[in-house]
Amino acid sequence: MAQPKRVKEATMRESVLREQWLNWAPILKVLSVLWLVLAAFMMVPWLVLVIEEEPDARAFALSTGIVLASVAISWLATLRIKVSLKPWQMFLVTTLSWVSISTFASLPLVLGAPQLTFTNAVFESVSAITTTGSTVLSHIDQLSDGLKLWRGIMQWLGGIGIIVMGIAILPFLKVGGMRLFHTESSDWSDKVMPKTGGIAKATLSIYVGFTTLAMLSYWLGGMTPLDAVVHAMTSLATGGFANSDASFGAYAEQPHLLWLGSLFMLMGALPFVLYIRVLRGARMALWRDQQVHGLLVLLATVCLLLTLWRMWLGTPPFEALTHVVFNVISVVTTTGYASDDYTLWGSMATVAFFYLTFVGGCSGSTAGGMKIFRFQVAMLLLVSQLRFLNHSSGVFVSRYNGQTLTDEITRGVVAFSFFFFLTIAGLALGLSLMGLDFVTALSGAATAVANVGPGLGDIIGPSGNFIPLPDAAKWLLCVGMLMGRLEILTVLVLLTPMFWRR
Repeated sequence: MAQPKRVKEATMRESVLREQWLNWAPILKVLSVLWLVLAAFMMVPWLVLVIEEEPDARAFALSTGIVLASVAISWLATLRIKVSLKPWQMFLVTTLSWVSISTFASLPLVLGAPQLTFTNAVFESVSAITTTGSTVLSHIDQLSDGLKLWRGIMQWLGGIGIIVMGIAILPFLKVGGMRLFHTESSDWSDKVMPKTGGIAKATLSIYVGFTTLAMLSYWLGGMTPLDAVVHAMTSLATGGFANSDASFGAYAEQPHLLWLGSLFMLMGALPFVLYIRVLRGARMALWRDQQVHGLLVLLATVCLLLTLWRMWLGTPPFEALTHVVFNVISVVTTTGYASDDYTLWGSMATVAFFYLTFVGGCSGSTAGGMKIFRFQVAMLLLVSQLRFLNHSSGVFVSRYNGQTLTDEITRGVVAFSFFFFLTIAGLALGLSLMGLDFVTALSGAATAVANVGPGLGDIIGPSGNFIPLPDAAKWLLCVGMLMGRLEILTVLVLLTPMFWRR
């Protein structure tokens, strides 16, 4: 009797392991496709370094080899697996893709000329892929051209490229691409094209087109070709990496470049789905969108007030307007460029920029932050509640962009907003326990979760750097950046016991 019982138990264990493998294999197969895309882009700076005969070429060749080997092993292991992902698997794919891609992307920084520690390399790559823009590098202008280009490519991919490519590639694996997009983005707009693949291709075309336009504009405006390419990628991605320790301030004496930078950052922070609608004939789509109105009104109001403030302090009007517009747009769109150290503009400006850290651009854009539509929905809910208090028997319907605000949307806004600030509070407390001062801890947590880049204070301010922070603080900030980019709830759902009871 004992022998058949052991056989039965072994059979059951084998059945359980097989079921687990069938659950995880499709996830691994999808990840391998995304890693292949990363490896393809990693070869671009490698080619540049080979042409320039730079020693960093070996670092990129080895890094590309490691990624391709991982792709080959994963693909062969899942060769006979048909990909049909369930909703819970989509959440895992979304989170694991960002974590794994950030890890692989750090390899050239570990193996290349900077020879960063693993912690610093991962921090830099997570900051790039999440388009946060915080950096641990100094003397950036002395890096090889390949590494400068790689920093820009990472942010370009993180901004929207990797998402769009996922939407375009995954349908061939019989995966609902829009479900991936919805688990990562807050865009709840109606579909503007009948097929997900069409949306992905149109979005990618617009993104590439805008990036090309930015490259040409920066180059004709006086930037070197490499600077034009990198700044174009990081402007549209609202990422903020630059090729100088001075950030965009290296071009502070060329105001036309600051105005161009402001324009392209703003373009990246607007809903790409509306660009598609404009191209398909709805010419007024951008101007009729409530999100766009809200963002433009906010930017205009803040820029006017801060320009008057700087003029009152004695700054010439045009200089004040140029730097205020550039830095306000940079912070609100979560790009993180700096043309000047705005913490030196006075206490009022410093507090204003801290508040702006939380705002973000529009839903469906490359920007991070809370997104402007959540503030607008919150205001509608407040107005509705005030009406109810005055007329308790009344029935009030709130509408946004012509759509009725459903309970599902309002629940999502309230839940996200609560956990957004709770995450910042938790990270700030953790950073303070590591010895960081109040300003550094709070602004560091806020800038990580909002994916802005620079914080406040002497250490991580616009003219500072994250390298002095302890390693534990950098890992904590990496968690904050990833949670912010994935809009927090996508990650939190993985921590609930019910998620794993399947």
